[in-house]
Amino acid sequence: MRGLGDLESAIMDRLWSYRRPASVRDVLEDLRREREIAYTTVMTVMDKLHTKGLLRRKPVGRAYIYEVVATKEAYTAELMRNTLASSGNQAATLVHFLERLTPQEAEALDAALKVYPLRSRT
Repeated sequence: MRGLGDLESAIMDRLWSYRRPASVRDVLEDLRREREIAYTTVMTVMDKLHTKGLLRRKPVGRAYIYEVVATKEAYTAELMRNTLASSGNQAATLVHFLERLTPQEAEALDAALKVYPLRSRT
């Protein structure tokens, strides 16, 4: 799994923020508040996101209604996990990651570990 391109990210961010299924037209109108963009461009990118498994869709009339498959947090966690799994030295990668945490990120990590403690090493 790799990261998203700029337009893919913009579309996914909007769909995650809606917390409901949406049409290409819904996303298009939202995107047009910030930039000029064609309907077919948004439709093509949403189709690609569907093909990648990030969106599911169902036909409604002559169009599709799209919804996200996973939350933004779950998607980000999967990206992080895949990146770690592909590193040559996972321990070193984690050390470098931890060295770069801001105080707020370190607090978030600490809180997450209290909710989901490390698994037993046995």
